[in-house]
Amino acid sequence: MTIKFGSDGWCAVIGEEYTFESVGKVAQAYAAYLLEHHGKRVVVGYDTRFMAGKFAARAAQVLAANGLETYLSKNYLPTPALSYAVKYLGADGGVMISASHHPPEYLGFKLKGAYGGTATPAIVAEVKKRIGAEVRLDPSAKISSFDIRKPYYDFLMDQLDLEVLKTYDGVLYHDSMGGSGAGWLAGFVKQVGLNLELRELHAVPDPMFYGVNPEPSPPNQFTVMTVLKAQEGATFAAVTSGDAGRIGVVLAGGVSLASHQIFAVLLAHLRRKGLTGRVVQTVATSSIIERLAKKQGLEVLTTPLGFGHISQEMLKGGVLMGGDSGGIAISHYLLEPDGIYNALLLLESVVASGKSLSQQYAEIEAELGFRSHYGYLDVPLPWGPQLEPVLGRLEPPQTMAGQRVVGVETPDGIKWNLADGSWVLFQISDTEPLLRVYGEAQDEKTLSSVLKEAKVLVGT
Repeated sequence: MTIKFGSDGWCAVIGEEYTFESVGKVAQAYAAYLLEHHGKRVVVGYDTRFMAGKFAARAAQVLAANGLETYLSKNYLPTPALSYAVKYLGADGGVMISASHHPPEYLGFKLKGAYGGTATPAIVAEVKKRIGAEVRLDPSAKISSFDIRKPYYDFLMDQLDLEVLKTYDGVLYHDSMGGSGAGWLAGFVKQVGLNLELRELHAVPDPMFYGVNPEPSPPNQFTVMTVLKAQEGATFAAVTSGDAGRIGVVLAGGVSLASHQIFAVLLAHLRRKGLTGRVVQTVATSSIIERLAKKQGLEVLTTPLGFGHISQEMLKGGVLMGGDSGGIAISHYLLEPDGIYNALLLLESVVASGKSLSQQYAEIEAELGFRSHYGYLDVPLPWGPQLEPVLGRLEPPQTMAGQRVVGVETPDGIKWNLADGSWVLFQISDTEPLLRVYGEAQDEKTLSSVLKEAKVLVGT
């Protein structure tokens, strides 16, 4: 059985590659890595997916059997809460049994560094090398339980302007998609005593995520879009992914705010708060982020896809924020995307500015003199030897959507730059059998043409 690692750990289909046996093998490899780096303590958490708690228990059993002081979460929790637990408990690493935004049939083994964030590519590579060692299991090995909810809430309180948030007496929606963010934003609002009315959607954990993939993007937001159609003004809904790391936003009127728009609004808000530092993006990030950052006098770093690469840059220091595909981390907070924190930070920006999220983003576009239309599509491909050569067969055409192809980049996948500033990126997923095609243009018609022509070129 092949255990295929991605950028921050391992993810596979439950009952096929993802079994108790394979979880034990990965846990043993991680235990070996921690011990060889003088690690002593590790924490384990899990989300709301099918049997996630039982798989987490198996991982904890193997880690404990190797002599590591092991802590297992009492209940499901968001991935960022698990990462905070690593720091709070002084652990040398962490494991989150979650498949984040991937389809319901998947489950993962996500690695966390001692700094409380996504494991770097170097850590992942070290663990991967140790797969294959004999798995240790000792039923008598001690496993302690932990509940990080109150310490996590206390940490959130220190990172937000509560005086500003307490002046808001409007409505905030939270759609947890049946994932591990369920009840966590509501719990924070209650503990702090905010005056807002929080309306929850899909707040009961559901391993099938109410029939959609737990990725907070428009194809999976039909219900919340329908609910928000009747709303007006600055009201919005925060939609958190299956593990509450990623965030999506639906505005009053039922319109979705794209991931790059959320990134831009948060960046502008942090700058108004007087914060500064480098901005880390990936090769698939909208160019509006680089334009905004440079307008603000900030250095921009571009990494391959995968949050582990962003964590690696953030660990060097001097970074304000970093993000990709809806996963946005603020470095003074955690080196980990947190959909709940970002939702509250977005609300803070609305209250502090007196402007809705759409108004704030419109002002950014006006300031830059640039309109971004950004999107992506997924092209399913079968696993096997035919998957990898797909990119190798791609040859840039002379034109796309009526624009000349003026440049080719291969930092992570293949990116074609067009004469009018539009671009398209082809990238093979490291966790699912699909090719993701990203694109950006300055009008919706060009974007649609670019993505359609790209799909034809792939041969589907």
